[in-house]
This record gives sequence, C-alpha cells and structure tokens, in this order.
Amino acid sequence: MTHTIKPGNPEVPSAPADSTPAGGAAAPRPASGAPLVPDALRRRVPKYSDLAPLMQFKKPEFSRTAKLRRASTIWDLRDMAKRRTPQAPFDYTDGAAEAEITLRRARQAFLDIEFRPGILRDVSKVDLGTEILGKPSRLPVGIAPTGFTRMMQSEGEYAGSRAAAEAGIPYTLSTMGTASIEDVAAAAPDGRNWFQLYLWTDRNRSLELIERAARASNDTLMVTVDTAVAGARLRDVRNGMTIPPALTLKTVVDASYRPAWWFNFLTHEPLTFASLSRYTGTVAELINSMFDPTLTFDDLDWLRETWKGKLVVKGIQTVEDARRVVDHGADGIILSNHGGRQLDRAPIPFHLLPDVNAALEADHSDAAVILDTGIMSGADIIAALALGADFTLIGRAYLYGLMAGGQAGVARALEILETDMVRTMALLGVSRLSDLNPDHVRLLTK
Repeated sequence: MTHTIKPGNPEVPSAPADSTPAGGAAAPRPASGAPLVPDALRRRVPKYSDLAPLMQFKKPEFSRTAKLRRASTIWDLRDMAKRRTPQAPFDYTDGAAEAEITLRRARQAFLDIEFRPGILRDVSKVDLGTEILGKPSRLPVGIAPTGFTRMMQSEGEYAGSRAAAEAGIPYTLSTMGTASIEDVAAAAPDGRNWFQLYLWTDRNRSLELIERAARASNDTLMVTVDTAVAGARLRDVRNGMTIPPALTLKTVVDASYRPAWWFNFLTHEPLTFASLSRYTGTVAELINSMFDPTLTFDDLDWLRETWKGKLVVKGIQTVEDARRVVDHGADGIILSNHGGRQLDRAPIPFHLLPDVNAALEADHSDAAVILDTGIMSGADIIAALALGADFTLIGRAYLYGLMAGGQAGVARALEILETDMVRTMALLGVSRLSDLNPDHVRLLTK
C-alpha cells in the first residue's frame, strides 16, 4: 500500500524589524547602555481572550475503541491486555521457556542495531506492499499461528482472521487453535488463510487435517518442526495452567478483578480445537500427547508429496537445516525459535538472517525467508527486511491487541505496526521495500 507523507508547515515570515508592538504604541527605549527587553518578554496580566483558545477540554471517552486509540505502541497494548486478562492466560501468551533468556535476547537483538538513513530522497509516498509465496500482501507481516487463542480473549481466531483479512495480510490457524479450519474460513471468506500443522504420531489424523485445510482454500501449509517435546514453560506450571482454565480459589480471586473476561468466557461456546473437539488437562500434557518425537526429513518428503499448495517449514534455527528443508521441497523457511517457548538459549532468528541468506543465494534458491520471534514494532520489521527477510510473522504482538480489545485490538496492533513502518521507511530515505538492503542496518552486537 502506498502512503502519502504530507509536507510540514511552511515557515512563517517574521515581522519587519521596525514594526511596532500590537496596540500601536512603540516600546519604550532603554536607558543608554541598557540591554533592550523585547516586548514579548514583559510580564502582563493575561486576558480571557488569550486564555480561551487554550481552554479546550476534550469530552471524556470511556469506550473500548477510544482506549485502544490511545495506545501508541505494542507495549501499550500489552499493558491494557494485562489489566483485562487473568494471570494464567496472560502468562501463557507473555511467557517463554525456562528462564526466558531466548525471548529477552530476541527482543534485545532488535534493539542492538543502528539504522543508517539516506537523505535527500523523495519519500512523499511509501509503499509497504509485497509478494509472499506467490500472492500479494498489503503489508510485509502476517499473523503467526497461536494455540488456545480463544482462551486469551473470547473472539480468538475469529478476531485475528477477520482483522488480517481487512488489513490485506495472511492469517495462520494453528493445529492447537480453538476454532475449526472450516469456521475460520467462513469467518474470513475474503482473507488469505494458511494452516499450521504439527505432525501427529497418528499420520491419519494429520492427513485428515491436511485435506480439510485444502478443502477450506488454505493456500499454504506451515509445518512446525521444533517441537519434539514441549518446552518447560514455567509460568504455566506455576499458574497451574489447564485447558480449559480451572475455577480454583486462585482463579476466582483473579476473576474478581477481571469480570468481563470471565463473563465472555463462560457465556460463549466452550473451547473447541482445529484438530480435536474437546480436551481437559494441562497444556504440557496435551502437547506431549500430540507431538511426534520421531519426525525425520522423510516425513517432510511425505508432506511435500501430499500437499499440493505452498509448503513452508517453521522452526529453522541453523544454516544447515535451512538448506536441507529447501532441498526437500520447501517453498519457504521460517527462522523461528518458537518465540522462545521451546529451547531456552536457542539461536536468535534475527542474527541468523545474513548467514541463511548467503547460503541460500549460494545455492541459487528462490525459497522465501520469513522471520518471527521478538518483533514488537514496525521498526523491527523494517530491520528484518533490510537484513534479507522476505516477510515477517507476529504472534505476541497481535495477541496483546486481541486481549486488549478483541478484533478492534488486533486491528489497532496492525495499525501501530503500519504507522511505525511508514515512518521508519521515510526516515531511512526509502519509499519501497525492494530498496531496503543490509547497508541500512548495522548490528551493534551479535
């Protein structure tokens, strides 16, 4: 999409040097040798006519939409989300594995850069449009697959898919999503829907999901490969996180501060999943019952033969694995450490970008390179694109918006990122994504 940057206000011409002050009387001349005191600096009693233009008080706005408009950053949405959401589902979104070192490092990686802007470029129109996996996207960012989404906020996947469709970007439904493939497709019929697959030990169940995704017009299958077992998500352990959330004494007390969340949760359809109808137990138990620790590259070959659309592999964390999955037929790779939720101290996707790009270029590969993990601003997205990413995905950033305000909150998160991207591009002196290159970013540390 092309964004027009409006020029600043023209300079206001100064008054002639010999003009007299307002009121017609000339300012008194200072005594010989004394400094001249400008009339504007002489104290006076203010008149009502001077004060009236300053006394324009806004009418208080208490609607959810008004509150969302006041959010200027994804961090603002996170603060709102934390106030509205019970601790267990908020921590499920906000937390990561073990000591959460990987998540902190991933976010710090985006902070430890230096932008190198160009000057005297025409940036009156900034175009954020791009193409990913054979189709256009209005923005260079899509929504990543997230599990148990209706547990964070009752609109869940329906809000995410609809907001993505309105923004003209892809939406990815997770195998662990709390809405069916068919229902999400019906909720956003004009959207571009992708499906994320965890290969189960039961291959027939996996095949059933693949066929359902194809019938629902999902054009891209995203297989996640960094989940041989569940990561140690200690916040969930400490919170006693279960599916669905259990009404313990702790959660009842927590609910008293967030009645709207519980009202929405209890008065909507119970959680159902993209891949199973009901489940009761802990998150770790569900994950370990479904994930297959025996996966090999042979399974990727089976997927390539079975799925006729675009195939991308999520969870690539080394250069060698990036090259291998492309050799096995992947149309794209997603540099990701699962948002820091699997292996703590895992490689940082942003740091991997230059080496992975160099390797794929040496192989003359045209596979798409997509990046997630750690993105919290539009500037982060632009930095990733400059270092060679073709596209990016957001998980937590959109979930904070969802928890803050449902579909309107997701839309606000995307608006914030879009505004950030336009401003960053203009200040870099770049009007098209294709003009970004590694010279625009310097890594301060690695």
